[in-house]
Formats: sequence, C-alpha cells, structure tokens
Amino acid sequence: MSETAETRLKRLKMRSSRRGIKEMDLILGAYSHSELPKLQDPALDIYEDLLEENDHDLYQWVTGQMPTPDRYLPLIVKIAKHANRV
Repeated sequence: MSETAETRLKRLKMRSSRRGIKEMDLILGAYSHSELPKLQDPALDIYEDLLEENDHDLYQWVTGQMPTPDRYLPLIVKIAKHANRV
C-alpha cells in the first residue's frame, strides 16, 4: 500500500526538521514547512533524495562553501534563497 500525498509531506517535513546538525534542522525545517506543499511529485522525489545526503555536505552546498552536484543545484539554490529570507 503506497502512502498518501499528505502522509508523504508529513514524513518529509519530519525528516527535514530532525537532521544531524541543528543548522540543517533550521534551514530544511523552515523550507519544508513553507515550500514542500507547493512541489509536485518529481520535485519531491529530488527533495527526498537530497534528505539522504550527509548534513555537512548539505550545509556546505547551501552556504556555497562547496560546489553542489548538478542534480541538486536548482533545489539548493531555492533552499539557500529561502534561508536568507527567514
């Protein structure tokens, strides 16, 4: 049995807010609560894959300290812009 869209969003929001480092809890938690409901399944698939990445790598991508893999670049740009607005 597959999960509903609502259940998937709740799961992704929880995973975004319960990361390994506090900085990523704050960055991804805020992004997930305001932006994930606006995303379609293909974008959610990429976001879900992004959540599998190491928090230290994610933080360095979001802050521009390390180049972002091409697959995640558009998403990381959106997350970084969102983090700068909050």
